[in-house]
Amino acid sequence: MPDLSWMAWTWQTATFFAGLAAVLALMTGLAVLRPEVPRRGILQFPTTRGDRLFVTLLGAAVINLLCIAFTGDAGWLALLLSVVWAAAMFRWA
Repeated sequence: MPDLSWMAWTWQTATFFAGLAAVLALMTGLAVLRPEVPRRGILQFPTTRGDRLFVTLLGAAVINLLCIAFTGDAGWLALLLSVVWAAAMFRWA
């Protein structure tokens, strides 16, 4: 077994990965129970729920990096902006 003691596993890191796993499980369940036809939104190309989730996660990463760059802290502001971004992506994209 490799030595993983160099990794900084905190409760925040574990919560993040558990949340990500829960979202992926939810999206898989939705895909099985309610298959969807791709729709064309503000992005002007057909997207599915999975596409919108990917764009949302990518955007949230960029938002957090920009908050760190400009404020030195990726805290509540980044979380709030990421939630607004996610709502906009799933509503209009």
